[in-house]
Amino acid sequence: MPRQLKLRSLSSEEITAIKALADAEIESDVMARRAKIIAAMYVDPTLTASEAGLRAGFRSPQMGPIWVRRFNAEGITGLGDRERPGRAPVHGPEIKQALVTLALQKPRHVGYPYDSWPLKGLQKAFMELEGVYLSDSTIWSWLDEAGLCWRQQRLWPELDL
Repeated sequence: MPRQLKLRSLSSEEITAIKALADAEIESDVMARRAKIIAAMYVDPTLTASEAGLRAGFRSPQMGPIWVRRFNAEGITGLGDRERPGRAPVHGPEIKQALVTLALQKPRHVGYPYDSWPLKGLQKAFMELEGVYLSDSTIWSWLDEAGLCWRQQRLWPELDL
């Protein structure tokens, strides 16, 4: 039978930090969910890491042991995201904000002949105003992250009176 993963002893500073993270108001915060695993195991030492992970909201029982091992090795910083490989972002947050700001404006107020932004119209306007070309998928994902969605355009049927 495999040996049960134990939580190492915590300093008073770590206990305070873990409690603060675990009690964070933002439920979707990944650091808060990870801290909830540690907090649960601290409060109930008989709890397994897998059970603590499931209680914290992770779907896989393997996530609990992963975060307990990282916490045991690295402390609070181990609960954060690590750098991931891959291409660095091409555009900074200021470009993203400029797109969202433009999308929130009425096209006619900016000098474009639309009542609402079509994708290609927004793309063209952004290129003209900011000098930056953005792909369709970049525009879609940035606006989705900002909580904006495209309106479905409808044609109203003609009424026979």
